[in-house]
Amino acid sequence: MDTEETGRREQNRRRTHQALVRAAAELFREQGYEATTVRDIAAAAGVGERTFFRYFRSKESLILQQVRELIPVLTERILGRPAAEPPLVALREAVLELAATDHTAPAVLLVGPQPFVPEPTTKGDRFLLFDLEEAVAGAFLTRAGHTDPGLDERLWAASLGRAGVAALRSVRLVFTRLTPEQQAVTDVPVLVRTAFAALGCPV
Repeated sequence: MDTEETGRREQNRRRTHQALVRAAAELFREQGYEATTVRDIAAAAGVGERTFFRYFRSKESLILQQVRELIPVLTERILGRPAAEPPLVALREAVLELAATDHTAPAVLLVGPQPFVPEPTTKGDRFLLFDLEEAVAGAFLTRAGHTDPGLDERLWAASLGRAGVAALRSVRLVFTRLTPEQQAVTDVPVLVRTAFAALGCPV
């Protein structure tokens, strides 16, 4: 197989992967996570169920993989925020920035299985919450210029990072308890800002 053909196959694979992710996000918004089947997602993406299972073991694993893939993207966004922003404001704005530019981000935060449950679908997801918190804390340290952080600096970053992730989890908890009708008219960015305001961030 030549390099050009290999490149085409990889491009097709990426397109199919993205089509499935975006189809799932759209269906989850329209009809809810529980009511959406793998067959629905595959059909909306223009592929068969067998193709879906080449990329994901289940719709649960689709969500968990999205969370895993979102971690480095979120870290990059936090690091790209203005240096003058307080850490939690940088996290909040990075999340809202992602939600505005990538329609799959709200699905990761708000639908499907709780991404941080103690009974993961794969062993690698067991530490997903920890990895997210550590990534956020690490970004806070980098933004603050702590290249060799001591105990106080690490505790500062760990506390703020976990508080920020807890705010995001709280948004998810509140959102999932709404009726489908309420969810359809709920302004998610407002929920995010309200959750971070509870931590002392300006709205």
